[in-house]
Amino acid sequence: MARTLPVAVVQEPPLPVGDSVSRFATQVQALLARFPQTRLVAYPELHLFGVGSERELREAAEPLDGPRVKELAELAGDLGIWLLPGSLCEADPSVPEAVFNTAVAFSPEGRLVASYRKIFPWRPYEIFKPGGQFVVFDVPDVGRLGFSICYDAWFPEVTRQLAWMGAEVIINPVQTTTSDRAQELVLARANAIVNQVFVISVNAGAPVGVGRSLIVDPEGRVRVSTEDPSPAVLTDVLDLDDVTRVRTYGTAGLNRMWDQFTTADTSLELPIYQGRIDPARWKPEDPS
Repeated sequence: MARTLPVAVVQEPPLPVGDSVSRFATQVQALLARFPQTRLVAYPELHLFGVGSERELREAAEPLDGPRVKELAELAGDLGIWLLPGSLCEADPSVPEAVFNTAVAFSPEGRLVASYRKIFPWRPYEIFKPGGQFVVFDVPDVGRLGFSICYDAWFPEVTRQLAWMGAEVIINPVQTTTSDRAQELVLARANAIVNQVFVISVNAGAPVGVGRSLIVDPEGRVRVSTEDPSPAVLTDVLDLDDVTRVRTYGTAGLNRMWDQFTTADTSLELPIYQGRIDPARWKPEDPS
């Protein structure tokens, strides 16, 4: 059985901070009317939060059991899709005064199945407190996906950890407004290549973001992309068996990094992490 996932990646400017979910729901409904075979829809970082001031973002933050998340879950359930609405401003009553930049995934059954707090906020410019956990989630009969958010892509440890946890697709919502998007495109391909995973990097559109969203395959080839910040939708059908093929036969039929170590090898010390690569634990988890 083919492990295919039809996706729609939406490059649009963010909605105003504090806007109702109903306006977003109308946009998603219109999208599915254009692309009815879509199973997963992904939006940029902080898509529902505009470019607010620190005060506005803090005021808009809600816990994950709040009304905004409930409305989004109902939307996913009503439409019968995997909905990744970008990241949210999350308040946590157990961490007073803190606001997290949290990516969320809702299932076609209308359930919140994953939430990931951005580990590497772009300091000193972002108000968010760093998260402390890597997050993957399963799409039944398809495969395993993992979250990173924007600046996380600059730290190779994030994608490596997600791949080791069995992720075959990395969803990377971003809200890049600066000239370093050119470097981020290189990082998207590099993270895909060295971990043999799909990477979906979806940026905000003009006038807020600089766009240039893309989907990269497990060998680092750009499958589809936008060339400017204009609003656009990237559609593709990901075949997650491609990850299996590349890891079995190697990138370009040559490089099988996940088979580099044998159990006869000694551990490789990593002083920067006060840890090590244990050859017996090197290979990624099998999501099946």
